[in-house]
Amino acid sequence: MDGKILAFAGGVGGAKLALGLSLIIPPERLVICVNTGDDDSFHGLHVSPDLDTMMYTLAGLSDPQFGWGIQGDTFTALNMLKQYGADAWFNLGDRDFATHIRRTQLLGQGATLSQVTRELCESLGVRHTVIPMSDDSVRTVLGTPGGDLSMQEYFVRQRAEPVIQSITYVGAEAARPSPPLVSALNDAVLIVFCPSNPALSLGPILALPGVVDSLKTSPAMKIAVSPIVGGDAVKGPAGKIMAELGQEVSCVGIASLYKDFCDILVIDNQDSYLSPQIDDLGVRPVVDSIIMQSESDKVALAQSLIALSNG
Repeated sequence: MDGKILAFAGGVGGAKLALGLSLIIPPERLVICVNTGDDDSFHGLHVSPDLDTMMYTLAGLSDPQFGWGIQGDTFTALNMLKQYGADAWFNLGDRDFATHIRRTQLLGQGATLSQVTRELCESLGVRHTVIPMSDDSVRTVLGTPGGDLSMQEYFVRQRAEPVIQSITYVGAEAARPSPPLVSALNDAVLIVFCPSNPALSLGPILALPGVVDSLKTSPAMKIAVSPIVGGDAVKGPAGKIMAELGQEVSCVGIASLYKDFCDILVIDNQDSYLSPQIDDLGVRPVVDSIIMQSESDKVALAQSLIALSNG
């Protein structure tokens, strides 16, 4: 199959499949669009957790134990900040700090987040194109019984424990998709929705004006990989959040969220019995092994998606 491939991703699951795709698709043909609804400011620095996870994963730097951060990083600066009395609940390693310092410097000089991301990726030897969903500020805000929380307050500080009553993508209505995303949507012959949290990772991207409309009208094949296997998320709070928002916690629930713009939903072998329900929603179910533990698992799933797009 010739033509551009666009992958939407966020979080560790998204980075895993993106890595698999990057190992079999040449750099000039793959564009990876990453969620920035998680972005936040810590110690005066612009932190882009999902962009960094993607960048470190593709650069071979990520910590395999957690899937985020830099392997072997130290926390001397953070410990010194704690000694000074700073609120240091968000873990930032020393090498990670350098990323955020450089990003903040470049943004302060007038560069867009797209331009900054390209420069950081090139510096780390990442040859595939990684782009932010928008150069404008969009922030995921979670409504809980104890008040509104930012994504990082909910996920890190409160360990995803509060009940989610609502999700708002603050700034999304006024934001624009980043120029490289607009280009990729126009050029793509295959669009992949990585197995990322539908509310926290893909929701902010889909909330951008024009993105869903572009997906509906795009002639590209659109394939999603379910982040829900066996009635729960493979990793993270996606299942918990779906339940709290009144959504069915299954690959059928995922199909119902994506049915307006998705052609195929790839589900795990253990969920094969749900295929007829997905089919009833107008989405074609494909059963495969989708849990990615090794590099060969990631490559195998990526190869399956390419094979599907080739018919």
